[in-house]
Amino acid sequence: MKTVLVAAVVLIDADGRILLAQRPEGKSMAGLWEFPGGKVEVGETPEAALIRELQEELGIDTWESCLAPLTFASHSYEDFHLLMPLFACRKWEGIPQAREGQTLKWVATKDLRDYDMPPADIPLIPMIRDWV
Repeated sequence: MKTVLVAAVVLIDADGRILLAQRPEGKSMAGLWEFPGGKVEVGETPEAALIRELQEELGIDTWESCLAPLTFASHSYEDFHLLMPLFACRKWEGIPQAREGQTLKWVATKDLRDYDMPPADIPLIPMIRDWV
């Protein structure tokens, strides 16, 4: 089974809310809510991938020094195994905007379970709530 490395980030605003993105129609797991991020390319660190993905997907800039390792997900889907380091970030430049057809929503940590998420993301919720 192929392992896919994906980096994701918990963006935390000044009110302690977390940014979720809803996967757009036409993508796998469309309609589910997830933490922003994306695949780590060959030769790229997870931090560099996140900086690139945040610029591409949300139009915001952050720095490696602002990405704090939080936890990770390891989950087997039907056709691949996901390994996903999850970082926390409280500092960035710009206002997050949906650049790839996704819907964005700032969510209180206590409400994270109200959103349908991919199976790999669900076990991360208690760790995020404890950390934020």
